[in-house]
Amino acid sequence: MSTLQAQIIERLGVKPSINASDEVRKRVDFLKEYVRNTGTTGLLIAISGGLDSAVAVGLCKQATDELSSETGKEYITLGVFQPYGEQVDIADSYAVAEAFNLTHKVETNIEEAVDEISLEVEHAFKTIGKHQHISRGGKGNVKARTRMVVQYALAFDMNLLVVGTDHASEAITGFYTKWGDGAVDITPLSSLNKRQVNQVGAHIGVPEAVLIKAPTAGLWHGQTDEDELGITYTHNSDYLEGKEIPDDVREKLEKQYVKTEHKRSPIPGI
Repeated sequence: MSTLQAQIIERLGVKPSINASDEVRKRVDFLKEYVRNTGTTGLLIAISGGLDSAVAVGLCKQATDELSSETGKEYITLGVFQPYGEQVDIADSYAVAEAFNLTHKVETNIEEAVDEISLEVEHAFKTIGKHQHISRGGKGNVKARTRMVVQYALAFDMNLLVVGTDHASEAITGFYTKWGDGAVDITPLSSLNKRQVNQVGAHIGVPEAVLIKAPTAGLWHGQTDEDELGITYTHNSDYLEGKEIPDDVREKLEKQYVKTEHKRSPIPGI
């Protein structure tokens, strides 16, 4: 194992193997303690239809159910569905909510807001002499940030904490949008790699269709994490467990880690 690999593993806190039951207990207790300490009334989680949000939903729902039982007060987990127009796999989002008996849920379509913001950006381009459309990546970032704006607006008035779905396999590659899906109050999946998130998901009853589907940020049609990064989650998880992976993949992964350091670091200032 290289020195950099060891440093990354230590920084992100990934174990070479896990016990899924123990991880569930630890992370549910973590959520419960933070809700108590902040004086909030529960948790808000965006349900994308993918694995990470599904696992986070299961942990959140168990945490708020236990808090309600222990205190006699009502604590809730609010699930938010946020399609851009028509989401082809939104049935998976609702299947996750049903699997965990989520009684508080709402759908907020972001299409109109995103398109209006994109038009304003293109108008700004023209004003400064750049006659161009907003890029696919730029609009993808607008989608992620619009989703988070809606989540925080709901959370503010309902006194809820916004839960993130980031984990170590995303953290190492910086595969999230700053001030978008990276803007959250608490991250119960951190220190797990993607393989371990899957193990926890299987343990708590995430629907099989969600467990096996290709991971995607859902920012444009046909986008998948592995295709965009050029690195499989198998190699990513192996690396974070201290295993050897092909040299070219290791170099690509470490280069991506260095390139995205700004996402993991505090905002610099003088």
